[in-house]
Formats: sequence, structure tokens, C-alpha cells
Amino acid sequence: MNQNINQFEMVQGDVRNNFPIWENEGGAIALPEPEPFRRTPIFDEITLPARLRKEHRTKLGVWGIIRVLEGRVRYRVLSPISVTILDRILPGVVLPQQPHLLETIGHVRLQIDFYNRDPNPVP
Repeated sequence: MNQNINQFEMVQGDVRNNFPIWENEGGAIALPEPEPFRRTPIFDEITLPARLRKEHRTKLGVWGIIRVLEGRVRYRVLSPISVTILDRILPGVVLPQQPHLLETIGHVRLQIDFYNRDPNPVP
């Protein structure tokens, strides 16, 4: 499938994650911005589901971004063990199948976006 689209040419597709890889004449690769395939409602300290407060994990090939809109959340990754306080400035990245849980710290509003590829790829 060779088509010129905005001066980039699709050179291959990633079958696992179903997104194209684009290359321009200089050989630089530009991936389209990742878009979440699912977004939760906005939760607060009362409406955050119990299943997110206990150990859980995403499926194989699914990344999550925990976006805190107000307040702070304790994000506990259980393997490898780490604890991070998330806020408006510091979102949490959930890797595929990584066991984790959330703990609210006072009043909070948060939302979680799910992606079928790494939302923060290293260039």
C-alpha cells in the first residue's frame, strides 16, 4: 500500500497494534498521535470503583494513562514495586498487564484513558 499522504508514505503497518508507520523522503518516521480507544467517566473519591482500589491489571497490549484533574492519587505498582503520587502535573502510566491499584488522597477527580499502543513512545 504505497500512497502519498501529506508528504509521508506508509511503508508498513504494525499488525499487532493495527497502526501505520509513515516515512518521509528523508527517512524520518512520524507516527500518528495515539488516540485512546476508551476513556472512563470522571471519577471522584466516592465514585472511584472498588475494582480500581484493589489489585488489577490491564489486558495484554493495553496501556493506560491515569489523568488526575483535581487533587492527588496514590498509584501503587505491585510488580516491580513502586508508589507514585499523581496530580494534575504528573499522570500515571499503566503498562500492559502490570498489577497496580489506586488510593485517593482526600478530594480527587480523575479519568483513565486506554490505548492499544504505547501512548508515550520514545522517539
